[in-house]
Amino acid sequence: MRVTNAQPSSHPASRIDPRLIWAIALPAMATNVATALIGIGDIWVVGRLGDVAAQGAVDVGAKLFALLFTVMNFLKTGTTGLVAQDRGTASAQAETLVRAVIIGLVIAAGLLALKPLIVPLGVEALGAEGRVAEAARTYIDIRYWAAPAVFANLAFMGLLIGRRQMRAVLVIEVLYNAANIVLGLLFVLVLNTGIAGIGWSSLIAEYGKLLMVAVYALRGETARHVRRALADKGALAWAKFRPLLALNGDLFLRSLILALAIASLTRVGAGYGPVPLAANGILFQIFIFSALLIDGFENAAQVLNGERFGARDRAGFMKSMRMILWRGLAVSALVAAFFAVLGGPILRSFAATPEVAAFAQAHLIWLVLVPMTGVISFVFDGVFIGASWTRAMLMSMAAAACVYALSIWLSAPMGNHGLWMSFNIFLLARAGFQALLIPRLAARTMADRVDRET
Repeated sequence: MRVTNAQPSSHPASRIDPRLIWAIALPAMATNVATALIGIGDIWVVGRLGDVAAQGAVDVGAKLFALLFTVMNFLKTGTTGLVAQDRGTASAQAETLVRAVIIGLVIAAGLLALKPLIVPLGVEALGAEGRVAEAARTYIDIRYWAAPAVFANLAFMGLLIGRRQMRAVLVIEVLYNAANIVLGLLFVLVLNTGIAGIGWSSLIAEYGKLLMVAVYALRGETARHVRRALADKGALAWAKFRPLLALNGDLFLRSLILALAIASLTRVGAGYGPVPLAANGILFQIFIFSALLIDGFENAAQVLNGERFGARDRAGFMKSMRMILWRGLAVSALVAAFFAVLGGPILRSFAATPEVAAFAQAHLIWLVLVPMTGVISFVFDGVFIGASWTRAMLMSMAAAACVYALSIWLSAPMGNHGLWMSFNIFLLARAGFQALLIPRLAARTMADRVDRET
């Protein structure tokens, strides 16, 4: 990993400008919300079928793709970091992009080769049975072929974010999700393709996104630098790939644990029947929407706390964290209030049947609570990434997952309410473990940096 020498901060902690938080958080919120619409769009469109099994199948498929695709998000974060370090050096940025795309395509090829094994095992592991399992396999078999586009898109998005081209990222995400919803409605309501149409809409939209982002990113000199990187054997030597591969090993494992924890919502919920499974899918997609909205404050923490960490400004580091946290809590309270007032109509609009709607509404309290229980750990994630405390973040995630598993076991008599209570406890446990670690890590790592230079 490339690291530049830190310079002492010229900005005292008392001069942190709150406007910087919003300048980073608001565009990130808009982009994250656009990203969240892909899952919400699939759940909403399939709800028009009036088929509980189909709605449960989309949730099963979404969880499997979260396991397979989301854990590879290190392709984007790793590319973003390396491109940002090479800001102003177009040739080095192009080489980073080429290496990230190659890694992504290699991973995609491996997943496609293992498709006959992964799909049936994944559907079974997530607890789908009968018509739900059959519909899930139909949906997954089609969308699975989007893997090469998904991983290439992560690399291209990392390039744009590293270049601070957030407006382009937002526009591409909005167009991508709009295309997915429009295509889903076309296939399902006009062409009557059923659950297969949801898979086809997602597949086509993903490759359409790749076309958009590639055309935008590979303009002007970038295309020339990419061609030069592809022709340069030295740029593609194994040693050149190591920084990108090593950069986010801890983040990959952390994301894997998180994806497994999320998958358990489906696996355990499936045991309660098709109606709870479909209702949990709706609740979870709306939670993801709110989480990605609030997650804009994680982006702010990554940048601002990362700058304070690099400047060895421990007081500013802690103050920045507190300022971001309070603003995150305020926005989370507004989101919780919104769900408390309008959660019922929103859940009814997504449900395939009145039974699913009634079951989901009976669990509305958890949808109201989860933005508040989740925001602290989201902000702390940004703090840990900004300070490169990725190993500590991995350990805190693993410890919280153990608490989560114990809570699921102890709350089993409570049924689906116990499952959602355990998920909220999981989020709070993450925040609790991180809060215990932050003061010690801040004192040790920033003090160590000062000692090495004095």
